[in-house]
Amino acid sequence: MYILLTVLIVLAAVLLTLLVLVQNSKGGGLAAGFNSGNQVMGVRKTTDFLEKATWTLIAAIAILSVVTVWVAKNQKTVDHNQSAISEQVQEAAQENAAPVQGFGEEAAEE
Repeated sequence: MYILLTVLIVLAAVLLTLLVLVQNSKGGGLAAGFNSGNQVMGVRKTTDFLEKATWTLIAAIAILSVVTVWVAKNQKTVDHNQSAISEQVQEAAQENAAPVQGFGEEAAEE
């Protein structure tokens, strides 16, 4: 879930970057290419759409960021690789936990 939310945030950030680059700082931007006034999506409607899309993506990034932090706090952190390694270390420690004979004990047995 955490990874999915992170991917959505990155995707929204990339889209937001593209939207901001398309816009002109004086309000022209992409809309400047549409000079005829009788189009279905004229100049004004294009800038309205770009502005609404920008604010929507900003809100989405903010909300997704808060949700991601909440999920990260509440999610049990289980690293499968770490737990597998820990299990192998514990098994090896148990196998090596057999009593070790000292040098003097070997000589006494012979």
